[in-house]
Amino acid sequence: MRKNKGKIKRIGIDARFYGPIGKGLGRYTKEVVDRVVVLDKENEYIVFLSKENFDEFIPNNPKVKKVLADVHWYTLAEQIIMPYLIWQARLDLMHFPHFNVPILTPVKFVVTIHDLILTKFPTIRATTLSPLFYKLKNRIYRIVIWLAVRRARAVIAVSQFTKDDIARQFKIKPGKVVVTYEGVSGLLNKKLSDFSHDKETFLGYNIGSPFLLYVGNAYPHKNLEGLVKVFSVIHGKRPDLSLVLVGRQDYFYKRVEEFSRKYWDKESPVIFPGFVPDENLKILYSQALAYVFPSFYEGFGLPPLEAMACGCPVISSNKSSLPEILGQAAIYFNPEDEGEMIKQIEKIIEDKNLRQELVKKGYEQVKKYSWEKCAKETLGVYEKVFKN
Repeated sequence: MRKNKGKIKRIGIDARFYGPIGKGLGRYTKEVVDRVVVLDKENEYIVFLSKENFDEFIPNNPKVKKVLADVHWYTLAEQIIMPYLIWQARLDLMHFPHFNVPILTPVKFVVTIHDLILTKFPTIRATTLSPLFYKLKNRIYRIVIWLAVRRARAVIAVSQFTKDDIARQFKIKPGKVVVTYEGVSGLLNKKLSDFSHDKETFLGYNIGSPFLLYVGNAYPHKNLEGLVKVFSVIHGKRPDLSLVLVGRQDYFYKRVEEFSRKYWDKESPVIFPGFVPDENLKILYSQALAYVFPSFYEGFGLPPLEAMACGCPVISSNKSSLPEILGQAAIYFNPEDEGEMIKQIEKIIEDKNLRQELVKKGYEQVKKYSWEKCAKETLGVYEKVFKN
């Protein structure tokens, strides 16, 4: 960041999502925070962390200070305690990497909006709450998002699709929204030979070949039940094939697992290995026949890019941001059309040349996305705010 009239600024980042605890948001927060505090040689940083990830972030910069913010996101405590901690830190600017901006935030801020799923898919199936409490909480979410977008000095969107969605829904000038594409994890870019693995590690997940792979959460908009349903048809023709759904076991994954029992009571070909660390995830990506992404809505879509980085051919939904992000390096289907899903998945299973072509295109596609570039562009947003 260039000097701003010689005055050192104090910039805060809400990093309570930092690392695996925050899933996709955690990946984004970690990659951006780790780089921003290194790239910026001038300003001071206050990084707010939870007790779960406080020791995980280790800054090697005397201008970076960690602050314990032991309050969970989406809570009343967040709305009360976070503004106090921000005020106490005497900040010039605050960056929230998610929409959960406390209404009483006492300083100017930048917010990253990854998607508008909460406003696009307000379904009771996306929660464990009772219908009444879900409707109330969803209404509060909408108010928080609206205030965050309206009050922010700048909004960061992770795709042009999301930028357009934000500008259209919240009636704000497109110039206020800056697109900074996400990157692909450096760990996943390592060669397979860089990892110590053996057959036992692979078989430890009870996975045999060949298999189709999905990595991510199991929220309803991800359409995993739809994928299981069409896979039941495909499996009838290819009984040697498995479907591996990777993600931390929670209420939503348990529901998908229960749904799969409608088709297979015993010896199910749908495998739920739970959370898989990056070093083993690399192996799964590299060994999969193809990565399947059946989502109805995505603000960016990081897992299919990670699959491409590992040499895995990708077949994806054609909805929302996905064609923008994946380009010509994937083949697509309409996730609302089961027949088309089956046809396209069978096509990638049967056509080895197509898979090899997609692998080559995938390697080129991921070169467009860099966490280093994302961090630099994020610093550029901070600088723009200070100038205005």
